[in-house]
Amino acid sequence: MPQELTVTTAEPEPAPASTPAAASTPASASTPAAASTPASASTPAAASTPAAASTPAGAPRRRGRPGYDLETVLRIAVEVFNERGYDGASMEDLSKRLGIAKSGIYHHVSGKEELLRIALDRALDGLWEAADRARSLDAPAVERLEALVRDAVAVLVARLPYVTLLLRVRGNTEVERAALARRRAFDALVASLVEEAERDGEIRADIDPKLTARLLFGTVNSIIEWYRPASSPTSADGPASAASLADAVCAIAFDGLRVRR
Repeated sequence: MPQELTVTTAEPEPAPASTPAAASTPASASTPAAASTPASASTPAAASTPAAASTPAGAPRRRGRPGYDLETVLRIAVEVFNERGYDGASMEDLSKRLGIAKSGIYHHVSGKEELLRIALDRALDGLWEAADRARSLDAPAVERLEALVRDAVAVLVARLPYVTLLLRVRGNTEVERAALARRRAFDALVASLVEEAERDGEIRADIDPKLTARLLFGTVNSIIEWYRPASSPTSADGPASAASLADAVCAIAFDGLRVRR
């Protein structure tokens, strides 16, 4: 029995020297565990997450280049379109004004036609919101018409560059033609309010409603030709406000249109 015990202990002795797990474990043999441990190197989440590699810690997420979001690009584009005319302005002109490569603009939009569409929609959406508010009023047609005029003046003042661009398009592109169609529909709404007010006996009936509508909004639209917030006629309170402009337009227009009693 003692000899059997000796043999038994002699046979397992090589195990520590030849056990593959102990001899070939990279972590204990050559200590490159951090660089070559298969478990950590082949885990996609830890090794190849783009967000961790390309986004500095704490940096705000922003679409486009620093300082040039879509709103900035649009504002500058409208300035250039109004100065040069849409047809006369190029993407090169926009990139020079912005001080960035054209690729920085294309990051936001497909081209200058998309910039035009967004700008014209901004003007038209404001006018149609004013129209919806006027139509929703439970009031005589002449009061709804006056409310629409006042709201339209407010839209023009608040979105002056965009309304200016709208009033200068000529229908040379599909985007311009679509904008002009929306504008004609708005004009038709104004004419329908004028016609209704005429039937109610609130305004003169001896002038064609369409002509009255054009003259009325021609007065409103003419504001773009001279109104500049920094240099407009001032009162004791400062530059003319949208409300004071609307008061002036309505006083001139409706005092001349209302039936005298």
